[in-house]
Amino acid sequence: MVNASGIDYEAVFQALPSAVALFTTDLVYVDVNEAFLSSMGRTRGQVVGRYLFDAFPDDPKDPAVTGMRKLQASLRWVAATGKRDAMTLHRYDVELPDRPGVWEERYWSPVNVPVFGPDGRVALLLHREEDITELVRTLSRRGSGDRPTVLEAELYTRAGELQGVNERLREAHACEHEVALSLQEAMLPSPGPVRHHRAAVRYRPAVGGLNVCGDWYDLVDLPGDRIAVAVGDVVGCGLAAACVMGQLRSALSAASRVADGPAQALEALGLYARSVDGAESTTAVLSVIDGTNRTIAYSSAGHLPPALLHPDGTVDFLDQATDPPLGARPEHIPRPQAETAFTEGATLVLYTDGLIERRSEDIDVGLTRLADSLTRHRGADPETLADALLADLTPPAGAIDDTALVVLRL
Repeated sequence: MVNASGIDYEAVFQALPSAVALFTTDLVYVDVNEAFLSSMGRTRGQVVGRYLFDAFPDDPKDPAVTGMRKLQASLRWVAATGKRDAMTLHRYDVELPDRPGVWEERYWSPVNVPVFGPDGRVALLLHREEDITELVRTLSRRGSGDRPTVLEAELYTRAGELQGVNERLREAHACEHEVALSLQEAMLPSPGPVRHHRAAVRYRPAVGGLNVCGDWYDLVDLPGDRIAVAVGDVVGCGLAAACVMGQLRSALSAASRVADGPAQALEALGLYARSVDGAESTTAVLSVIDGTNRTIAYSSAGHLPPALLHPDGTVDFLDQATDPPLGARPEHIPRPQAETAFTEGATLVLYTDGLIERRSEDIDVGLTRLADSLTRHRGADPETLADALLADLTPPAGAIDDTALVVLRL
C-alpha cells in the first residue's frame, strides 16, 4: 500500500529486521514479515489465515513450557484494553518444520501493541518479537564462575517472576471486572410499570474493555400523571465506579421525588456528589414527563442530550438546558431547566456516550447517526427500537465504552 507521500508501507513491513506479525482480535494471523517467516522456518501459507495455536502449538510432551499460552493471554489483554504489553523474555518452543513432533527450544522477547481502526476500536494486534535464543545458549556455555553469567541469570529469573506477577494481576483484574458487572446488574433492574407508558432499558458493557460499570438509568413514578427518567455516567471503572454509580443513582431517585423539577433535583445531586469520592465530573440528565400537559421538563449536567422522536419521524435533541458535570463548579449556581411539548406516540430516548461516541470523530456525527436510526425505526415498539439502536450504532467490534439506554413511548 502506497500512501500520499509515496511510501510503500507493505515494503517497509516486509523489510523490518525484527520478526513482526499482525493478528485479528480473534488471534488469527493476518500477515507476517519475512523476518518472522525466517525465524520460525515457515512459509506464508503455513501461517497467514491460521489461528495462533494451530500455527504454533505448545509442545504437548512438555507441559511445563507454556510460552504460547502466555502469548495468547498477552494478546487477548491488548485486544481488551487497547494498551501495549511488553512481555518479559520467556521460552516458547517451535516445532521443526522438517521434523514433525520435534520441538526446538527457543527464547524470545516479545512486545504486543494495538492497532486501532477508524471507529476507535482495536482492529488488529501487532506482535513483534526478538529471538534471543543464541544469547541464552551463549550464557549457558559460560563457566559457572563467570560473574556476568551469574548477573544475567539472576535478571532472567527476575523477568520470569515479573511475568508471573503480571499474569496474577490480570487474573485479579478480570475477577474484579466480573464482580463489578454483577454489582452493576443488581443495581440496574428492569423497570416496573411506569403508568400507561411503555419503556425499554438496556445496559451493555464495553466488549472486553475495562472502562465499565459507571453508567446507570432510572425511571421513577411521580405524583400526578408524571414520571422521571434519568441516565448518568460516572468517570472511572470497575468496582469503585459501580459503587459511586449506585450512590448517585439512589440520591437522584430520591431527589427527583421531592424536588420542584429536574434542575432542582440535579442541584441537590451536585451538592451530594461533593461528599462522594469519585463522583466528580459525573454527567447526568433528568427528564420529567407530564402526561396531562404533554410536556417534558429537562436539565442536563454535562450529559448528552435526550432525543425526542416525533411520530412523523423527525428528531429533536433536548439541548437547551445543559450545564457542567457534577462538582465541576467550586460554587453553587442554580442549574438551567427547559421544557418542550410532545404529541401522543412520540418516543423519548436517553443514553450514555457508549452508544454514539467514537474516537477521532466529532460528536455531531454520532448524534446524526442516532437520529437517522430513530427515523428509520420510528414505527417500532420500545423493546424493538432499543435492540435496533444497539444493532445500528454499536461498531462491529463492539463499543469502546459501556452503554445505558432508555426508550420511553409517550
